[in-house]
Amino acid sequence: MTIRFKTLSTWTLHLALLGSLVVATPLFADDFAHANHAAPAALVQDVREATRQFLDVNNAGPDYVPTFGCVSGPDHGAMGIHYVNGALVGDGKIEVTQPEALIYEPIGNRRRLVGVEYIVDAPAWLADPQHGGLPPQLDGQAFQLVGTPNRYGIPSPFFELHVWAWRDNPNGAFVDWNNNVTCERQ
Repeated sequence: MTIRFKTLSTWTLHLALLGSLVVATPLFADDFAHANHAAPAALVQDVREATRQFLDVNNAGPDYVPTFGCVSGPDHGAMGIHYVNGALVGDGKIEVTQPEALIYEPIGNRRRLVGVEYIVDAPAWLADPQHGGLPPQLDGQAFQLVGTPNRYGIPSPFFELHVWAWRDNPNGAFVDWNNNVTCERQ
């Protein structure tokens, strides 16, 4: 399965959009758990209900395909193995019940669901007038911008939000890297 992203036709418009995103998008996902216990608890619970059937990795296929191998943090923690649904990545929508990626931690030959990632192409999202040129949010939680070039080789900037619904993250439920996830047990 190939994931294809749309690109903007002129570098000027592309750079202008990215410049506005840098100002409007936080550098790090903020876990509202410290300030407001209801916001993350509701989103985490909604994700758990929406993904319960994927606790068994065999239920992920054929729509979700393992991509990128096991992703380890640059200096700590990991994300795990992303099982990506290319059709959802390319649809330009964000729906809590349909995450674009399921994240599994490898334990030998088994896979344990630890979280999900919501992903949307940044230029396509920003070009849609109904979004008002603003980065996406899900239940009040802001997405992060991942520009290009990036470590994943994805040719277009994208917005992403991790939700650690099935594995506690000591740094917060919406932070990219989880110190409680490892790639060392595969």
